[in-house]
Amino acid sequence: MLIAATSLFAAPSLLAATALETYWPFVALIASVSFIIVAIAVLRMHAFVALIGAALLAGAIASRDSWSVVQKDGKMKEIPGMVGVVELTAKGLGDTARDIAISVAFASIIGMCLMQSGAADKVVRRFLAFFGEKNAGWALLWSTYILSIPIFFDTMFMLMAPLAQALARRTGRDYLLFAMCACCGGVITHSLTIPHPGPIAMVDELGIDTGFSLVAGLLGGLIPAVVGYYFCVWINSRSDIKPETLSGDSNAQVPESELPSFFWSIMPVILPIILIGASSFMQVIHDGANKESAKMAWCVAIYNGLGPELFNYVRGIIDFIGHKNIALLLGAGIALVVMAVQKGLTLENIEQQIGPPLETAGMIILITSAGGAFGFMLRNVGVGDAVKSLAQGREVNLIVLSWLVACVIRVAQGSATVSILTTASMIKAMITPEMGFHPVYLYLAIGWGAMFGSWMNDSGFWVVSRLGGFTQRETLKSWSLMLCCLSLTGLITTLLCSLVLPMPLK
Repeated sequence: MLIAATSLFAAPSLLAATALETYWPFVALIASVSFIIVAIAVLRMHAFVALIGAALLAGAIASRDSWSVVQKDGKMKEIPGMVGVVELTAKGLGDTARDIAISVAFASIIGMCLMQSGAADKVVRRFLAFFGEKNAGWALLWSTYILSIPIFFDTMFMLMAPLAQALARRTGRDYLLFAMCACCGGVITHSLTIPHPGPIAMVDELGIDTGFSLVAGLLGGLIPAVVGYYFCVWINSRSDIKPETLSGDSNAQVPESELPSFFWSIMPVILPIILIGASSFMQVIHDGANKESAKMAWCVAIYNGLGPELFNYVRGIIDFIGHKNIALLLGAGIALVVMAVQKGLTLENIEQQIGPPLETAGMIILITSAGGAFGFMLRNVGVGDAVKSLAQGREVNLIVLSWLVACVIRVAQGSATVSILTTASMIKAMITPEMGFHPVYLYLAIGWGAMFGSWMNDSGFWVVSRLGGFTQRETLKSWSLMLCCLSLTGLITTLLCSLVLPMPLK
């Protein structure tokens, strides 16, 4: 009798303890987010210090006995307590810096050279002559939308930011519109189209044809892109950011005949895009040939036509020069030569010119990497698993559920790719013919959800803020709100399309 009574009391206690352990990561999330807001907005703490402090705080609140940390030799090691928290924070910072440091440095050099040589102004003058001044924002949005298909958003914005700045200088207005249009075009393809890592993973997880996913992503992004443009117009009308606040010399009064040729002006931007795109194209051919699908017959034809040995040889060369760091290095080299010839600079002069943009790049790398460290810590604390547990068993529309879960995971830990991977693996088991629509709508819903609410734990937030010349408040009011607008519009568009053209599984 006593044992039975004890069991009755123990069972609820055990359930409560389990629930507390499952959802405790939310406490770490709320506390660390609150710390960042207070530290930056109230205490005026530097963003780098605030983000590192938030990462350490999240780990401390998680209060684990040990943490699994990958060492330099690739082996996993259990490190106890707060020492493990410090090690994980450093690893998160290092991993992010590894991914962006070289690219940011070269992109900063390219941007400086384009501005100083007048190359950016040359491109902008041709843009305005072709599209008209009233359509400059549209031109930036759609050109970025297409060009960013094979390129990560961060890299694309680094290349387009100088053109947005030059456009603003040329027209004397609308800098925020031009910068956000470049963001709008680039961020949609990052979440919705192969060969970006998130969409590639979704294609495999959800069992969607690769070519079909690309078409669906590009078409599905059209209406939100248009809505995003008008949101950019609206937010720009409420902004007082002026072109004259931007760094760099203006070439507005220089005759066009004295500027570099259009070919060499655009080459530092276009060449990296072409090379990175070629590398992605070779990856698509390789994967399509290995799948030997009838829908990928053209991949098999190219692969077999060259032969495995020649194909792998050619691919090795293209993958090397198409690596984002090498592609940007080549772009920076061309930009430096154009500037040196245009300005008649010596090697000593070039060295002096490179110093300031690299110093700026160093701060961008530090802050962006700190944001990566914070997001990495939240993932290790288990915020994603807590969100997954919270969402399981909820009977709601599967499209809405996919979008909502991706949203929450994205806001919680910062990475769109991690949000996509986590949500897709969770939703995969729920796909059945009875749901009444094609899985491509789940693909779109997850992509749109993973776009929602970029803020200070997202490295993209800091790239836009620092390279765009915006304060944190300005970035939150423009970039972050624009992504929320795109995400919600994408969800609505996806839901409507699933009703009008469900294409159910048989």
